[in-house]
Amino acid sequence: MPLKDGRYTGPLFRALNPVYARAPLSGRGAELHGGRFNAKGTSALYTSLDPATALREANQVGSLQPTILVSYKADLGPIFDTRDQDGLERYGTTAVMLADPAWRMKMLDGQPVPTQNLASALITDGFAGLLIQSFAKGASLSDLNIVLWAWTGNLGSLEVVDDEERLSQM
Repeated sequence: MPLKDGRYTGPLFRALNPVYARAPLSGRGAELHGGRFNAKGTSALYTSLDPATALREANQVGSLQPTILVSYKADLGPIFDTRDQDGLERYGTTAVMLADPAWRMKMLDGQPVPTQNLASALITDGFAGLLIQSFAKGASLSDLNIVLWAWTGNLGSLEVVDDEERLSQM
């Protein structure tokens, strides 16, 4: 079980676009473009519990593009567990809504995106992020992601593993 008492402590991974390699804690790309679990204007870090899932998530369309794999040490919470059906029901959300492949098209068309609405409600209720299965092609039910909206301060800590300061040399 990756969560204990609503907290996640352990490694996380992201496959970054090299444009953001010098700022692996910024959430800027998601803020600029929006994502399944964040509306444009809301910073977010899309992380995975293992490196293979992170790579799969970052390269869902077309051929593999240049990517920087980053590892983090995390101690974060509270994290909403989307595998909890009762919790989803409290927020008026279903597993089908979470997996909706049309979320991006809705966002681009200016339509409401239920997963972004869920994220907004969770942010309002003080959650640092949510645990969600990966919907990337080839992912299994055990491939999990944590999407973060708050990763510093009293909601926890997230530290980039970069002992040799390689990212600052890019």
